[in-house]
Amino acid sequence: MTDEPLLKISGLETRFFTEEGQVNAVESVDLEIADGEVFGIVGESGSGKSVTALSLLGMVESPGRVTAGEIWYRNADLAAGIAGDVPDAVDGDYVNLQKLPDRVRRTLRGTHFSMVFQDPMSSFNPSLTVGEQIAEAVEAQQRARANPRSVASRTQGYGLGKYLMSFVSSSRKYVTQESRERAVELLEMVGIPDPVLRAEEHPHEYSGGMLQRAMVAQALAGEPDVLIADEPTTALDVTIQAQVLDLLSRIQSETGMTILLITHNLGVVARMCDRVGVMYAGEVVERGTLADVFDSPVHPYTQGLLGSVPEIEGASGRLQPIAGNVPSLLDHEMPDRCYFAERCPKAMEACLTKPAELDVPDQPGHSAACYLATEPFDEATALPADYFDDPGTAARATGVSEDGVPAGDGGELND
Repeated sequence: MTDEPLLKISGLETRFFTEEGQVNAVESVDLEIADGEVFGIVGESGSGKSVTALSLLGMVESPGRVTAGEIWYRNADLAAGIAGDVPDAVDGDYVNLQKLPDRVRRTLRGTHFSMVFQDPMSSFNPSLTVGEQIAEAVEAQQRARANPRSVASRTQGYGLGKYLMSFVSSSRKYVTQESRERAVELLEMVGIPDPVLRAEEHPHEYSGGMLQRAMVAQALAGEPDVLIADEPTTALDVTIQAQVLDLLSRIQSETGMTILLITHNLGVVARMCDRVGVMYAGEVVERGTLADVFDSPVHPYTQGLLGSVPEIEGASGRLQPIAGNVPSLLDHEMPDRCYFAERCPKAMEACLTKPAELDVPDQPGHSAACYLATEPFDEATALPADYFDDPGTAARATGVSEDGVPAGDGGELND
């Protein structure tokens, strides 16, 4: 057993290069995730949660690209195996996933990292049975573990010709009987009733909750070290949500795997997570233990998220939703200040300068990218409620005019 984290993410940046301009989807994200813990990333839609997960897996598609940062994964066997071929990617027992060749990075998906996507209906192939698709995942991971170098090259040469031959000769089929039996076991593990029968059914014959369970089964096919669950309860009713969360909790308890849980649902975070990172506009703006973030939130954005959740007791009170919307992530529209300032009820003059991540006093491991982490709110320097409504004032605060031209004095505020 070691106190070293399983994952260390440092300075991760992901950009999308579109016709409208550069979109800064993930901005200098730093995270450490311990072996066997459930770490939650929470935030509004558009805050960069899912892109962070895809960046971790190396699955960001064009026009997106990870442009900076390191992703260190602790695995002594993997480090020893690739040290001779990619020495720059190895540091002791750690491997920098960003330094690995694409063919090697792909072999880690399923065997070491796996993902539960938020829309199982669009993630499964509608023309194949659920059991066949899970069996394919089992077969691919078994081959990867048995012979990783050949699997990295088109799964041992299994191409179109061999696929067509599989319809003619049963001996040429890619998926073995053992993998099909394992698929049934996985369906039973995740609580699918009559798994033998259900394995022969197609995705459209499953309910939403059952299909989400099947996706968890597919993700577990390779017995990964890290399971990324991206909005696993989206579009499910509350009863099915509870069942899926219970399933993930049971699997984590039985296997000891690390879970990275991505959600906008604070109830899910409260039920599942050991530690929490709050994301806004591509940045982690607050992090800490579940008790730190829920009982002693520092960042006004975190406070706003919690204030938007209805309470069972004392339900007569009104909710306090966060005003405004998540800002544009286009690079030329992002101001050089706190991105939340325009929506923040406690915005001060200091917030016109971008804050660093600050440690909260007397709460080890609890930090926030906010001046309020170490200083009290100062009403004397508070910005007027309509401060950002004035285009001229906003231009001076951001350094960019309405026409996209740098403001006259380089963007500093003139009193």
